[in-house]
Amino acid sequence: MPVGIFRVCLLVITAIVNHPLFFPKENGTVPENTEEIIQKMKEREESLRLEQLRLEQEIADQEATQKALEKAALIVEESKEEKVRWDMWTPKRMALSDGICGLSMVFFLELWRQDFQEGNWQDIGGEEDDMAVLGKAFKGVVFPDKAVLASFYEKRILGTTGDMARMREMVEGFADDLLEALRSVCNRDADMEVEDCMGVGSMYENWRVRKPFVCDLIVPFAPPEPYCFRCQTWCSGDSFPPDEQGYGTIKVCRADEDVTGCICDKTKLGEDMLCLLHSQVNTAKPSSEMEDLLCFKNTQYLDADQVMKWFQIAVTKAWNRISHKYEFDLSFSLLDSPGALKIKFKSGKSIAFNLTPVVQYENSDVYFISHFPRSSLAADLPSSTHWFLTFAVYERRFIQLVSKTLPANACHVSCLQILSFLHGKQCSLTGPSGLTNYHLKTVMLHLLQACPSQDWAPEKLEARLQDMLKFLEKCLHEKKLYHFFIGNEKVPAELGFPIIFQRAEPLNLFRPFVLRRDIYRKMVDTFHEMLRNMSALINEYTVHIP
Repeated sequence: MPVGIFRVCLLVITAIVNHPLFFPKENGTVPENTEEIIQKMKEREESLRLEQLRLEQEIADQEATQKALEKAALIVEESKEEKVRWDMWTPKRMALSDGICGLSMVFFLELWRQDFQEGNWQDIGGEEDDMAVLGKAFKGVVFPDKAVLASFYEKRILGTTGDMARMREMVEGFADDLLEALRSVCNRDADMEVEDCMGVGSMYENWRVRKPFVCDLIVPFAPPEPYCFRCQTWCSGDSFPPDEQGYGTIKVCRADEDVTGCICDKTKLGEDMLCLLHSQVNTAKPSSEMEDLLCFKNTQYLDADQVMKWFQIAVTKAWNRISHKYEFDLSFSLLDSPGALKIKFKSGKSIAFNLTPVVQYENSDVYFISHFPRSSLAADLPSSTHWFLTFAVYERRFIQLVSKTLPANACHVSCLQILSFLHGKQCSLTGPSGLTNYHLKTVMLHLLQACPSQDWAPEKLEARLQDMLKFLEKCLHEKKLYHFFIGNEKVPAELGFPIIFQRAEPLNLFRPFVLRRDIYRKMVDTFHEMLRNMSALINEYTVHIP
């Protein structure tokens, strides 16, 4: 016990002795050192706070970057469409910094890049992709069932097939007689040589539904000897600007003229120089001679306007020669379409058909066409020396070839007929739009190539009609509908399609609408209105089914 008390006392004494207040002089510097330490601690605290803020900012930036990358990856996974939009937006943003004056050209080149990047072809996509693209347009739309569609097709469309066959036979017989008379009135040594006509389009593919029925006939022609046509297309290696994709030019040359081996017609030789390959007589081409060959003034290029004037005069002379054989009148029905003809019977009935001159491209069934009847495409030609190419003959052959592999009474033509009927009725209510029957046929051609043959069985009419509408809605949303043949390397070899067009870059049929927002907006509104009115339009022409 005493030992414990002693230890406690010793501890208390030691604590008292070591207290700093007992030695004030020796520890007089303690307050000063404390202030310095406090100041240093404050400075250190401030530096640490700044470092903390910097680190927090870096972490925030990294988190924002990571979130942006995750969001972009999520968008890529969810929809290919969003990926295309991001790819398009980045170059556009970069292009804006180059200057306002070059905006339109940069925008057009960017659209061209999108259309043909990496050989991109029309993306058919699966059912999930289509449903992901469909927006408010299909919400609330009630599709007619199979029974209603079958009744509508039988009542409104099927009965017109016989009328088309009789009309085709009558028009073809008269056109052959008219062209034979045209050959007799033309000068064989100076005028163009006219060949036999061919039927193309909806009347000859058996899907036209709206009256009046109009037959489209094309008439190939060639220059008199010793001249020939040398065709140049945008994909043949010649220089064509982006806005002239799909066009070509036709040069009138002498058959013995070598357009690639001699440069005497491309450079000025001088007064004291003479080409040893070509005499001055052969190289000199008076402007009047070229104009007689329907060329544009002071050029060797065939002029579409001159061709149509010549053809209209020749048809008039031919009719005057054979008019006594027929008990009807023949007249030109449209001033802006020189090949639009109308037969008028004494009973008051009439039959309309189009007779359009074309130029054959090499040895194929691709043709340069002077203008498109009932279409605004002719007004969009860069000049009268530019001709649009038509693949109508191959389109007809492709439909015939595929039809042989489809089930009996396949529904592909029925789908196109119903869609064409709905679109025509909607245009009669709200006015014409940029969407045409050719766009609808292009949609059908893409689906014919993409879908298995058994999917076109007659009992699947409803499903295939929905597929066509969904595919068209997707194309309108993306502003992309590629030409079926140009750039399509999957064209069947049996068709004998020219390889130069298969290897060409795909041609977007909706490209003209990208820069013409008013027409594009009208086209989209017409399509959406057609969807909303679809059931009413079909029920109007359908027998009531309880």
